[in-house]
Amino acid sequence: MAFGAEELRVLRRALAAALHPVPLADEEVRQCLRLADSVDEAAREAGRLRTFLFADLARYRAALPGAAAGYLELLQDALAAGYDPRPEDLAALRTLRGTPAGAAVLRRCQSLAEESVRARLASRTREAPVPAPGRVRLHALPGGRAADEQKPKPAPAPKPAQDPQPKPPPVPKPSEVFPPRRKPVPPPEQLAAG
Repeated sequence: MAFGAEELRVLRRALAAALHPVPLADEEVRQCLRLADSVDEAAREAGRLRTFLFADLARYRAALPGAAAGYLELLQDALAAGYDPRPEDLAALRTLRGTPAGAAVLRRCQSLAEESVRARLASRTREAPVPAPGRVRLHALPGGRAADEQKPKPAPAPKPAQDPQPKPPPVPKPSEVFPPRRKPVPPPEQLAAG
C-alpha cells in the first residue's frame, strides 16, 4: 500500500497524537478519519482481489494439465499474495514437475508448506503469542510490554483438597468369588432291549 505526500502528513500527525496526546483541530480529526476510511477500503479491496485470485487458481487447477502455463502463473501470483499451498496444489505440481517452471514452483511450494506446518506446530506449543520478526510492541502506548510487566501476576488457584488415604476397592461378595457348585447330573438311563 502506498501513501501520497498529503496522506503521509496526516499519518505522521495521527501517530504523533497517539504517542503524545494533544487536542486536534476538527479539520485534522476529519482528515484522520478520511485516511482511516481510505486504508480500510484498500484493505477490503485487497481481500476481494485475493479471494478472486484464489478462486481463479482453483478453476485453473481443475483444468489441468491443459491449463498448466496459466496455473503456474496464477499460483506464483497467489504465493506472492500470501497464499499457503494446499495438498491439492502440491499434487497438481507433481504432475507438472517435468517442466523447469513446474519443478521450481513445486520446490517453492514444498518449502512454504513445510514452514507453514512448522509454524502451526510451534504456535500450538507456545502459550503466549510472540510478535512477528521485525515487529516489536510499542512501549509508549497503553497495553504495550511495559504495561504487561507492571500488572501483578494472578495468584495460582488453590488445589482441591485430597483425601489423605485413597479409598480401598470394594470387597467382593463370596458368591462372586466362589460361584455355586452345580450338582452332578445323573447319566440318562438306558433302556434294556429285550
